[in-house]
Amino acid sequence: MNEWNALQPLSDRDREMLSRRFSIDFNYNSNHIEGNTLTYGQTEILLLFGKIVGEADVRDVHEMTASNLGLKMMKEEALLKETPLTQHFIRILHKTLLREDYTVFRTLPGGVQTSYVIHAGEYKTRPNSVITRYGDRFEYATPEETPALMSDLVDWYNEAESSGKFTPIELAAIFHYRYIRIHPFEDGNGRIARLMVNYILSRHDYPMIVVRSRKKKEYLEALRRTDLTVGAAPSLGAHASKRDIQQFLTYFTNLFIDEVSYDIQFLTERGDNVWWFDGERVKFRSATTSVILNRMYEQPNSTIPQLAEAAGISLTAVNKQLRLLTEKGYIARTEKDNSWRLIITSSV
Repeated sequence: MNEWNALQPLSDRDREMLSRRFSIDFNYNSNHIEGNTLTYGQTEILLLFGKIVGEADVRDVHEMTASNLGLKMMKEEALLKETPLTQHFIRILHKTLLREDYTVFRTLPGGVQTSYVIHAGEYKTRPNSVITRYGDRFEYATPEETPALMSDLVDWYNEAESSGKFTPIELAAIFHYRYIRIHPFEDGNGRIARLMVNYILSRHDYPMIVVRSRKKKEYLEALRRTDLTVGAAPSLGAHASKRDIQQFLTYFTNLFIDEVSYDIQFLTERGDNVWWFDGERVKFRSATTSVILNRMYEQPNSTIPQLAEAAGISLTAVNKQLRLLTEKGYIARTEKDNSWRLIITSSV
């Protein structure tokens, strides 16, 4: 945080670059964790230009758009620092993410068909649980318990924030864990939890963070290990103390450090050979790769022979690099004029 604060105030350009990168990274990863199939590149084009390239599931597109709207709403609410957190805001945020009620159809063992309605902005009306990767069933709070437990959670947060006894990181970690143990909605609980974490951090002028989908296993394992310490009863999880959740707090603190370190590097490491993608510095084996990327950035309509000439390599070699860059999602060609589009980012 000392390193981060030393960079303040950010220039308008740096603030815009970081904000744009965060919006894409957060929406892509938070939804990807839950099964959204849009690629990183599709997410970027959708959020920046309102368009979709290639094949995409309509529901995934709507889900990503709604997620970005929820992120904007959360940021605006976090600015109202004198306004206490309310259940109403959490329900409105949920309604924004889900957009409307919808019906889920399921086939039970034996072929029996069943269905139920997911309610946008309303607490669950049926029990929800999850089958862990170890095969056991983990129960969350019942529909009857949920309103009271959510009232307890919001009251605790407002009192804990006012007391000054917890750091913003501790507040965010405890809130996240308690909220997940309640699982107040029939769908979208993980996405709401990750938005609320950033609501709390932003409210206290801390940098916001991204739970990366490539590290989903670590995220879920930290929650599972903490569950074993806290106990299976939903009421225990919904009232867990800082001491109870030390394992998740350690994970969350390390996550915060990693994400803020990335922000600092993104803002300070500059150069033609410095590239970033989904929260990571990308290092290329060949020095010619950056030459090709820079040429694409400066002249998107460059032909493959022109790229080969600029890099001083053969057509075969440049085609191999282009194939690898495309497979990793770093570049794409536009359908309209076949020009190059860089999804990987340079902070020059």
